[in-house]
Amino acid sequence: MSDAHAPLAGLLQRLGELTGRPGQPGRLPEVLDVADLSYRAGIPVGVVVELLAGGTAPEAGLAERVRQRLDFIRETRRRPDGKRYSLDELARIAGTSRQWLSEWRKSGMPSLEHTDRLRRFFGLPAGFFTADEPEALFEALQPVVQSLEAESDPLLRLRESGLVRLAARAPQMNARQLATLADLAEMIISAENVERAGRPERVERA
Repeated sequence: MSDAHAPLAGLLQRLGELTGRPGQPGRLPEVLDVADLSYRAGIPVGVVVELLAGGTAPEAGLAERVRQRLDFIRETRRRPDGKRYSLDELARIAGTSRQWLSEWRKSGMPSLEHTDRLRRFFGLPAGFFTADEPEALFEALQPVVQSLEAESDPLLRLRESGLVRLAARAPQMNARQLATLADLAEMIISAENVERAGRPERVERA
């Protein structure tokens, strides 16, 4: 297994545990929103399914990957009226001309400035155009894992806030109440840290 697949493999193992399917990566596509993962990762649904099942993605060079991601945006991100963005519109968003956009679409080697403008406009993650398929899926799965962990252990955020004793007293609270309590606790801790940082250090006298 390549280095690129190793982090994803560890994450898939954790997903198997959280979904009650340890050691059964082939069943993960049954319980995850494959279409949403494809949309956020910028890779085809079929490739997402293959990677979730422990398989590998087709080999693709950087130029081909950039070209595929740009085409993916045109297919999946639509204008408010539901129509596809034209190359002229994408060029304006990227801050370049249609001719230049067509050129770097063919070569697969755009400037970082142009791709970053596209990425920000469409709310895409950093590295969207260049990350290989395992890396892209790994990033798209992060919020999924966090959500499942929160469901399996509603007290997790309280423990991470350092409120272990308070968390131990809250078994009767539902998930929404616990989330609200965790938000409040984090606000208090953050305010305390700011206040403490603004205080002059106290010098102890002998």
